[in-house]
Amino acid sequence: MPGFASHLVDRIAAHWVAAALAAGVVYGLSALVLQPLLPAAIGLVLLAGPAYMLHQVEEHAGDRFRRFVNERVFGGVEALTTADVLVINLPGVWGLNLAALYGAVLAAPGWGLAAAYLMVVNAVSHIAMAVRLKAYNPGLVTAILLFLPIGGLALVRTPAGIGEHLAGLGIALAIHAAIALNALRRARQARQP
Repeated sequence: MPGFASHLVDRIAAHWVAAALAAGVVYGLSALVLQPLLPAAIGLVLLAGPAYMLHQVEEHAGDRFRRFVNERVFGGVEALTTADVLVINLPGVWGLNLAALYGAVLAAPGWGLAAAYLMVVNAVSHIAMAVRLKAYNPGLVTAILLFLPIGGLALVRTPAGIGEHLAGLGIALAIHAAIALNALRRARQARQP
């Protein structure tokens, strides 16, 4: 079974970005048709999924982001692994966006704000990295063109209490902090003799 699991992970790693492109286009076109039929807040949470998938294509096609981070941010140390990228993006991002959509539909629109905050925090991270490194980083364009408008509009248009805002922001910050801390830990381990 370990051979099968390893083979499956290798296959997913090799093809998930192409799947994100296909799913992002189909899901996005479907969301655009459905959005006018839904309350604005729900429609914006629905758009978070395909927006993220298109962002992931810019970011991860050709393993660009992982290589960029390892080379430019961590000086050639493998701080971000292929497995990290898969866990972050598939169950992490896709799972969070799906959970946020279900929360917005089944509980209250404000419970979908985690998807909006995830986009905004991610966009701010890409912009901060570009400013710090004085260079483009994979994912920057879609972070600016998709995440800021969709995420920002969702934050403004979603009826939500302070608890829902704090929960959404807290989830987004916790996810980004966990990714950064894991990469720092792995880089520190790799640099030790």
